[in-house]
Amino acid sequence: MKTRFTGHAGVEIPLICGPMYPCSNPELVAAVSGAGGLGVVQPVSMEFVFHHPLRHGLRMIRRQTDRPIGFNALIEKMSRIYDHRMRRWIEIALEEGVRFFVTALGSPGWVVDMVHPAGGVVYHDVTERKWALKARDAGVDGLIAVNDRAGGHSGTLGPEVLLDAIGDLGLPVVCAGGVGDEASFVRMFRLGYDGVQMGTRFIATTECRVHADYKEAIIGAMEQDIVLTDKISGVPCSVIRTPYVSRVGTRAGPLARRLLRGRRTKRWMRGFYSVQSLWKFRQSSRKGTSYLEYYQAGKSVAGVKAVLSAAEVVRRFGAALDAAADGEA
Repeated sequence: MKTRFTGHAGVEIPLICGPMYPCSNPELVAAVSGAGGLGVVQPVSMEFVFHHPLRHGLRMIRRQTDRPIGFNALIEKMSRIYDHRMRRWIEIALEEGVRFFVTALGSPGWVVDMVHPAGGVVYHDVTERKWALKARDAGVDGLIAVNDRAGGHSGTLGPEVLLDAIGDLGLPVVCAGGVGDEASFVRMFRLGYDGVQMGTRFIATTECRVHADYKEAIIGAMEQDIVLTDKISGVPCSVIRTPYVSRVGTRAGPLARRLLRGRRTKRWMRGFYSVQSLWKFRQSSRKGTSYLEYYQAGKSVAGVKAVLSAAEVVRRFGAALDAAADGEA
């Protein structure tokens, strides 16, 4: 099935394995791309979880597949050191042949200015129309529509409402959130999406190098087991309700909430939370239930029934889309 997204990404199947901290290891990215989807590199995971300098990690992937891969740039301003590092990471990705970039959490104009001269494209994460308008005006090539069913930092609108809100902007739109089985995958294209990004489904794969407890938690969870907590990053984050999460609660304390509302203190507080959450998620994903049981996941858990290879996931979803297209022809 050809869409505007497959044209931009150069892939066969309009399916993205979304960038995930701390789950985006090189083997998973390569397996998804090698099967015809788009694996996306998450550089913080690459360097600080799996300990591969970015250029080395990209070349590891290239030894496993020569098909297109993507790169995730979290561009919220945190510090001069981080900003410089992200710019350098983008330069390295371009030097190594990456031409599809997914940006999030900031203004993507400067990434567009770096990527377009090299012949690349930029898609930006959005959760509502005002951010989509800003991204369009910054020159992005497409939008990743993060809905209220997504894992991690989710949106507030359902997939239908969100597409209605941004679908008239003339840009390809990729659905992100709530898709864990073939039927829901096909449904997103019938709604009018150009592609689908999945994260939770790809955590429960053989290539993903997280602890088996994390994968089993996904397989055993249902929609009602996904809860929002602001104790991790200062903004609502979707996680599986484990005994640990139930014990510590899901709301930040009164002082933290006050600091998060302040114009000057908000950035500092979110930075503090981010450093703390990077460590918690890394440890949970590697140590399983012997640690804190902080498992990011979306409501798509309801459709995830078994650990499969990433290639099998891509194959099954691609076949379901082909069958639906044949049936409608």
